[in-house]
Amino acid sequence: MSTVVGLTGVTKEYPGGVSALRGVDLTVEEGELLGIVGPSGSGKSTLLHIIGTLDRPTAGSVHIAGHDVAKLSDRRLSALRAQHVGFVFQAFHLVPGVSARDNVAEGLLYSGLSRTVRRRRAAAALERVGLADRLDHRPHQLSGGQKQRVAIARAVVGEPALLLADEPTGALDSASGAAVMELLRDLNQEGATIAVITHDTEIAGRLPREVRIRDGEVVADTGNAVSPHGVGAAR
Repeated sequence: MSTVVGLTGVTKEYPGGVSALRGVDLTVEEGELLGIVGPSGSGKSTLLHIIGTLDRPTAGSVHIAGHDVAKLSDRRLSALRAQHVGFVFQAFHLVPGVSARDNVAEGLLYSGLSRTVRRRRAAAALERVGLADRLDHRPHQLSGGQKQRVAIARAVVGEPALLLADEPTGALDSASGAAVMELLRDLNQEGATIAVITHDTEIAGRLPREVRIRDGEVVADTGNAVSPHGVGAAR
């Protein structure tokens, strides 16, 4: 089993003396499903940006999929992100007026694959998330839950080493949110390494591993008892 994320002593400071992260250590192994949970202002969004290589730390080391981020130029870092990290956001970020298939194919834009191959793989990814009958639907023709499934398909179509889901249920009703979490569990069972960033302690408590962050520090890193259906046992 390989290490997908390795953070050691990671600090992130912003002008004005604001410390968003304070000496964070975090390791995520291949095949894990974990929740990174904390209230607003806890530093979890900054941690997402560091793990996703969208930002660099002020101090400490970051290794993603075996690569030392500090040794990479911005161009090589962009290539690493495109190849190894998939993102799912609360707001979906789908292109209006473009079919679900082409929205997903966009996730392979920098892969060097032909448009025909990209669209074929996109169709397979949509089938994987249960939307085989929605290939040609535009975002305005999809429900919130379906839009998030398209976003997840786009994130996983390139088989990234890591999927980062940032508040993936935040814009959904409870039923759609539960379906999206079940989909993430299914993808994890198929081998995907997934980190769910959330403020929702209930969601985090139903995942196999829960990392709690507060005031820029990891204050707890525990395993949760999870049933085969993904429902956390009494804690």
